[in-house]
Amino acid sequence: MGVLKAGGGYAVVEMPIETYVARVVAGEAARDSQPAALEALAITVRTFAAANLGRHRADGFDLCDQTHCQVLRTATAATDRAASATAGRLLLHDGAAATVYYSASCGGHTSVPSEVWPGHEDPPYLPSREDDACGGAPEWTSELHASDLLRALRASGFRGAAIRDIHVASRTGSGRVARLRVDGLDPLYLSGQDLRVAVGRTLGWQHIKSAAFELRRNGDVYRFTGRGSGHGVGLCVIGSAKLAVRGRTAEQILARYFPGLEVSGSSAVRTSARDRSPAFPRAPSANGAPAVVSPPAPRAAGPIAVSLPDEDEGERATVVRQSTAALADLARALGVAAPAQVTLRFHPTTDEYERATGRAWFTSGAVVSGELHLLPLATLRERGVLDRTIRHELVHLLADGALAGRPAWVKEGAALYFAGDQTLPGALPQRPAFTPAPRTACPTDNELLRPVSAGALANAYARARACYVKQLSAGKTWREIR
Repeated sequence: MGVLKAGGGYAVVEMPIETYVARVVAGEAARDSQPAALEALAITVRTFAAANLGRHRADGFDLCDQTHCQVLRTATAATDRAASATAGRLLLHDGAAATVYYSASCGGHTSVPSEVWPGHEDPPYLPSREDDACGGAPEWTSELHASDLLRALRASGFRGAAIRDIHVASRTGSGRVARLRVDGLDPLYLSGQDLRVAVGRTLGWQHIKSAAFELRRNGDVYRFTGRGSGHGVGLCVIGSAKLAVRGRTAEQILARYFPGLEVSGSSAVRTSARDRSPAFPRAPSANGAPAVVSPPAPRAAGPIAVSLPDEDEGERATVVRQSTAALADLARALGVAAPAQVTLRFHPTTDEYERATGRAWFTSGAVVSGELHLLPLATLRERGVLDRTIRHELVHLLADGALAGRPAWVKEGAALYFAGDQTLPGALPQRPAFTPAPRTACPTDNELLRPVSAGALANAYARARACYVKQLSAGKTWREIR
């Protein structure tokens, strides 16, 4: 697993699974939890780890010690006992470790995964239902100035000079905010979860603790009044602690939050076929020194490795599925072999994307050192260009080697054509849309590689695509265009 170092980066270490479980329970449990609650959480933590081995495949290890995976703290006598009492036990779905989640508090009503992470499957064992155990705690209130909200949303890729108003447009079945309308910004709408993440990453997670909130405006100040803490999917930690006080056993607590799942009696559990893949080799730590990677274990196989920020992890399966299909389609269309592994890195903010790539936010994606770097997932999704942007960068990854030495318009033309792009991925649409004249000159490298604005790049992209299609129409193959 990867342990975050004080100066940044990870040191990769090896840790026995039950030591890991005891330390995560110490980091994630409610204070003064009874043994039954600790044991229920231990089984959930172990199941989460088993189902998510390889989450940090892109970084050369399995799991990290932060909220992105599961938080580790020094184990206590109570958490050691919980790990020991439940050793090897997992929550099973079709005989394999189930995909499970937990949060600090559901706020009185659990949520199905798709309410939080669009595109996620909603298995019957992760229902949306009232939960009288946590009692809606914690209740919280926060006030944020419009300028602070603007700063947070702009960091997440939204554009606009000022927020004129924000109001709730719709709610989920669990009562959480599904959509907000933000007048003055582009895109116009975002989800309650995406607002929580945007504010959390920029201003701090203490402001909007969950998407279960009411919103009121007083001048330039927005008052959020809510309940719960976290996404609310799966086991409610506060609720499970209160159930244990009422005398519920660990098995009864798990049956309440994960109805229909079997609890195994030992560690001898098969994995599904889709979870089998080769073990990772030894890999360097973040500072380049030799490190030991976690021991061989089943993990998700396939050519796509995805790096996601904490609060986007629930969308991993959707992104992997979407990217895997796109890679196969494009490799077939281009007549090339797909790489053994393709790494996608979604950045939490536009600033981090720009620092990592050296490209402006409006480029949406870039290939750097053989990896695809992309804007925040929520930004691409809200603009409706997630699939198109991934495909655009995959074409660059697959075709740019064969097009070495050609003008930039040839490479961009190929990416735009094969990805199905009509304008700049993720950019503000042109109004009116730019249509190149029949004799418009192909764009220069400078126009494509160092654009001065989103509009200028959209213009250059349209001309690159027109030039590219003209040569294709003349009978040239994609390898012959120059």
